[in-house]
Amino acid sequence: MNAQTVTTRRDVYGIVVPSGEPVTIPQGSEVRLTQTLGTSLTVLHDGRLVRVAGEDADAFGLDPYAPSPMPTEGDLRERILEVLRQIYDPEIPVNIVDLGLIYRLDVEEKEDGAHVDIDMTLTAPGCSLGPVLSEEVKQRIEQLPGVAQVTVNVVFDPPWTSDRLSETARLELGLL
Repeated sequence: MNAQTVTTRRDVYGIVVPSGEPVTIPQGSEVRLTQTLGTSLTVLHDGRLVRVAGEDADAFGLDPYAPSPMPTEGDLRERILEVLRQIYDPEIPVNIVDLGLIYRLDVEEKEDGAHVDIDMTLTAPGCSLGPVLSEEVKQRIEQLPGVAQVTVNVVFDPPWTSDRLSETARLELGLL
């Protein structure tokens, strides 16, 4: 999306990127929409990037949006990847799968339902949004039918590099 400047219509809660600091953007504030993808949006407010939940898009004059419906057909691993492709890095307009942030995805079928274990990373070890993104990953996967337990580990070994970008991400970012 092309960044556009809007005035907030109400107070709205967000999280500063990359510090993870909670912030309230007051009604009447001028912000610049920088990303409106997946389950959240990113705005520039007072010189800082702020991640805001998609259901609060109305504060910026947009229709509120929620995550896409849960996929119900096909292989569970593929359904999990489909859900993860709806979660975007707040600074880079690429989903976390194509960005190469998912290092491991194990699905073990058990009597009570599938147990899912994920190792994921961040583009920078100092990013305080790790808990926010990992919790969103956990919550979204837990909503899939047939999933009983989800464990998400944020790891930094090996360190993330742009070599992990998918071809789709490279095209989106103009690197091909």
